[in-house]
Amino acid sequence: MERVSKTNYYLDIAQTVAERSTCLRRAYGAIIVKDDTIVSTGYNGAPRGRKNCTDLGYCMREELKIPRGERYELCRSVHSEANAIIAAPRERMLGATLYLCCVDPRTHEVSGGTCCCAMCKRMVINAGIETVIVREDKENFTVYRVEDWIANDDSLTGALGY
Repeated sequence: MERVSKTNYYLDIAQTVAERSTCLRRAYGAIIVKDDTIVSTGYNGAPRGRKNCTDLGYCMREELKIPRGERYELCRSVHSEANAIIAAPRERMLGATLYLCCVDPRTHEVSGGTCCCAMCKRMVINAGIETVIVREDKENFTVYRVEDWIANDDSLTGALGY
């Protein structure tokens, strides 16, 4: 039996975390790993105590046909990356890796071609996370060096960066 790679092992866990998502549009799971130890996990969903989109039965952004990456202020969810960062002690995030997986909640298939939104990129930078690895499909992933997000500051050019 061939062992799964360490990267895909952690991405498998992030994908499982995404199953807790309460978003009707995209289910995200994130885990922060440092020194081969999981520091924290997070999935996207409404803040504690508020009703989730799954409880309400609708997504406001979906109802308004808002394209992906726009008008996040209308979203009820706290993003998975933010939830993982909130749950982690700062000293354990310094130099850590964040693994991210997006799943279509309707088909339960991995949705490739995603990355952190502009706000989550800022949180990842401030948390001191070094690398973000995003699942593209069961075997493939994209590695982002956070120092590149700092050097290539897309907030100065007006680019959305999604």
